[in-house]
Amino acid sequence: MSLSRHLVELRRRLLIAVLALIVGMVIAFIVADPVIRLLTVPIQQIAEQRGNVGDVQLMFTTVTSGFDLRMRIAFSIGILISAPIWIWQIWAFLMPGLTRKEIRYTVGFVGAAVPLFFGGLFVGWLIMPHIVELMAQFVPDQAALFYDYSYYYDFILKLLLVVGVAFVLPVFLVALNVAGILSGKGILKGWRIAVLVICLFAAIATPAADIVSMLLLGGILVVLYLGAAGVSLLFDWRKARRERAVLATEGGL
Repeated sequence: MSLSRHLVELRRRLLIAVLALIVGMVIAFIVADPVIRLLTVPIQQIAEQRGNVGDVQLMFTTVTSGFDLRMRIAFSIGILISAPIWIWQIWAFLMPGLTRKEIRYTVGFVGAAVPLFFGGLFVGWLIMPHIVELMAQFVPDQAALFYDYSYYYDFILKLLLVVGVAFVLPVFLVALNVAGILSGKGILKGWRIAVLVICLFAAIATPAADIVSMLLLGGILVVLYLGAAGVSLLFDWRKARRERAVLATEGGL
């Protein structure tokens, strides 16, 4: 294809992806109220614990705050809803330029990364209420606790994204192994440093007093790291076996 035809194809793919995102945002905007109720469950639980609902509330400080929150929710959920379509558009645009081996590896990496990312979102969602409730315990009982909607939503979104991306990191380790940059033994040899980094990340991502959430997050990441090392060792073993077969064939000739 010529450059102009590539640009036309890219424009068409982008248009389809944007339309899918818009449709996903419209759907998400309609269901924004149930999502907001789910997001504010920790606030409601804190209000019940403090015994005064009026002193613990989600705070909207401007005329357009409610609409702004719904648009943020619509955009975030719209990306997730439309993900199958825009991921396919990216794949369909890149696939003609890839070799059969590159296609196989790309499908494998995407197939592993997407479930791991959503798994990370789920784990982040599980630990989020514990973090919010734990942090509320440091507020004096005689003080009111008002959560600014923008900060509260950004906090939850960033927490979910950080945990989701952390779950995908083992896939990048395997990708580096396939590219010949890291060996399986090299990944496994650095397990002490990896466990230390994982523990620090889990301690930063969760409150220091919430030991359960920290252990849950850190334990899962350690298992994923060891899983990446195991897959890399398997790939190295298969690669070495193929090389030995090639050398044996050449030696026979």
